[in-house]
Amino acid sequence: MSDSAGNIPREPKGRGGDWTPPLPPDPPQGRRRSDEGRNRLSGGPEASGITLRRYPWQVRDSGELLLVVAAGVWLVAAVAQTAVEGLKDPRIAIAFGALIAFGELLRLNLPGDRETAPIGFAGALAYALLIRVGTHLVQYSAEQVVTVAAIGMIIGALPHLAVGRPARVSGMATRLLCIACVAYIFRPLAGNSAVEKHWGLAVTLMTALTVLALVLEAVLTALLRVDEQRAVFRVALVDEMRVQLPLGAAVGASALLIAFAAEVMGLAALAVFTAPLLVTQVAFRATYLQTVRALAKVTEIGGYVEAGHSERVSRLAVAIGRELGVHEPELLELEYAALMHDIGQLSLHDPIPGGATVLVSRQDQQRIAELGADVIQQAQVLDSVAEIVRRQNEPYRDPGAAGGRAGISEPSGPPPGPPPLSSRIIKTANAFDDLVGSSLDPGRGEAAVLRLRLDTASEYDPATVEALSRVVGRRSVIQM
Repeated sequence: MSDSAGNIPREPKGRGGDWTPPLPPDPPQGRRRSDEGRNRLSGGPEASGITLRRYPWQVRDSGELLLVVAAGVWLVAAVAQTAVEGLKDPRIAIAFGALIAFGELLRLNLPGDRETAPIGFAGALAYALLIRVGTHLVQYSAEQVVTVAAIGMIIGALPHLAVGRPARVSGMATRLLCIACVAYIFRPLAGNSAVEKHWGLAVTLMTALTVLALVLEAVLTALLRVDEQRAVFRVALVDEMRVQLPLGAAVGASALLIAFAAEVMGLAALAVFTAPLLVTQVAFRATYLQTVRALAKVTEIGGYVEAGHSERVSRLAVAIGRELGVHEPELLELEYAALMHDIGQLSLHDPIPGGATVLVSRQDQQRIAELGADVIQQAQVLDSVAEIVRRQNEPYRDPGAAGGRAGISEPSGPPPGPPPLSSRIIKTANAFDDLVGSSLDPGRGEAAVLRLRLDTASEYDPATVEALSRVVGRRSVIQM
């Protein structure tokens, strides 16, 4: 347990027959902790000469695999049927296939590690909902829609693979299944005289199917996040709806406009009504996350923290937040704060050995937090993030013991109360990474979690420590 200054005890203090996990020696004298020092810090097996073979953190989740397999089976059946029947209206198919490929090439990153292809999705929906191009009545099947959409997606994904970016197969499979549902409902009705002659009926049906596709995409994506990240489905679905609503409205409107305008403008409607969506997509690319990640690298480049520390703490903090049911806007703030939690170390004259703030006094921890919060607050747009960073080192049950916040006199009035949940999550994630580092050894992680549990009487929020335990417990088994 921690002493009155908030330090983790440096001497074993077992009671009776209870086992106390290995405790850290004096911190190393270099800026970066060696693997040997980190092993001793958390009691890892490398201290006894055991060599570990490291494996990826997680294997492909069963839900994602099921989704990809379902889309693949559907695609194979659609391609086979299209090959038997022959490609109808090839000029139209090539034009829409090119638009879908262009949209996949210009994928868009959204908050929460989401990636979507609004232009490609709109083009595929429009192709599924097309009735006429000029005076020509299109008569292709739903299977052809699935085939053209899939080929366009694959072609658009190839440049991503060529530069080493992930293909995001699950996202492509989700979009393909949504398009297939719309196509299999609408294509048999496209040649119906009632739909052709009564545009009011056509508009209603096409709008309803577009909304269905967008809702289905949100539901499937939420289910994937539940499977991959153990998020709460209700929270994940609300977050998907919130994130997707503005862009989804633009995607649906563009798809409908292309489908209707093609009767008057022909294939020129693809270029005319894709342009506004392209402008919308460019606007969505403006985000602080890239800037924040670059800023977080400064502490690593300067040797103040171990390479990869900020990213690891950020990923772990977001995983803990999802485990606790935190909504996406708060998760984004948590990610910002976790990336920049050590930025205050840039103001130190003498860097902390290895950047392990868990090993220094509470006063020094709070001074670093104050300096970091002041730096973040200069941006004048991340005040909530600055407050999270400012309070990241306050103890969970005794916020008044922070020592006047790095020597600053406490203001008169009631105590500030417990730190925000995001601050408590970062405190837990940072302490864990200081003890474990980049190791994938489950024994070392378990020892670190147990050490944090011993300090839940005052320092660490028990809920965040238990959430951390569940996250760490899902790591892949590492063979000796």
